[in-house]
Amino acid sequence: MTPNDLKTSLGAGLLSFPVTPFGADGAFNRAVYERHVGWLAQYPAATLFAAGGTGEFFSLKPSEIPEIVRAAKASAGKIPIVAGCGYGTEIAVEIAQAAQKAGADGILLIPHYLIDAPQDGIYVHVKRVCQSVDIGVMVYNRDNSILQPDTLARLCDDCPNLIGFKDGSGDIGLVRQITAQMGDRLMYLGGMPTAELFAEAYLGAGFTTYSSAVFNFVPGLAIEFYDALRAGNRARCETILNDFFYPFMQIRNRAKGYAVSAIKAGVRLQGFEVGPVRSPLTDLSEEEMGMMQDLIAPYRS
Repeated sequence: MTPNDLKTSLGAGLLSFPVTPFGADGAFNRAVYERHVGWLAQYPAATLFAAGGTGEFFSLKPSEIPEIVRAAKASAGKIPIVAGCGYGTEIAVEIAQAAQKAGADGILLIPHYLIDAPQDGIYVHVKRVCQSVDIGVMVYNRDNSILQPDTLARLCDDCPNLIGFKDGSGDIGLVRQITAQMGDRLMYLGGMPTAELFAEAYLGAGFTTYSSAVFNFVPGLAIEFYDALRAGNRARCETILNDFFYPFMQIRNRAKGYAVSAIKAGVRLQGFEVGPVRSPLTDLSEEEMGMMQDLIAPYRS
């Protein structure tokens, strides 16, 4: 898949990040992962992201990522697979190259590790990763890695395989400036936690799609919301927000890290033995698991 092919695929529909299952020994459970990804592949997701944020990229060893990519490719059918990538520049280059070798169709460059950096440093970091692979690369604007429009324009000029911009900052003014300046040079992806809560605002800012974490366990509902959003069916969107997403948000907000932990809990409740989250995250309490069970009961498969 060429970078432009991936760019077209990204804009074709909803995106999602499968959770990464762990067995009793704490290691990646490939069999469960393939079953779960195969189940998700029955729904019309445009692209799946292996070892991404919801897939606990931050808790994985770099050496685990290629196997996760290979498992995703083996079970996703024709759906393109994008691999998570990050940390410092040297590690990110190694991860990107290993992911490409494992069959990834693209790379999502998650913010570099820990420290803030000047725009010139972030420029070099992104450029090095882009130039280390032939596949498409998306940058993830959030936390300590906020690309300004001029920096992004330089990268677009220098890196033909930079095809996507994902925003998790929530700064609508900045992202609207970027979409206005970059135009169709990039594909724009919404990436706020529980992205459906922000989808309408991002649509107005020029973003055509977003990554849905809840697609992991209520894929039919996630697709229904996306279709209603793109069709301009505001009444249906508001019904789904009130019935599902706002109650889910209340559970998610009960503890730090639950934007991932609550998703993994939902997948377990759908019958996939994905195991616990890795530290430093924590799993939901029994009370919270009961709340999740009540929430998803109407959508159990």
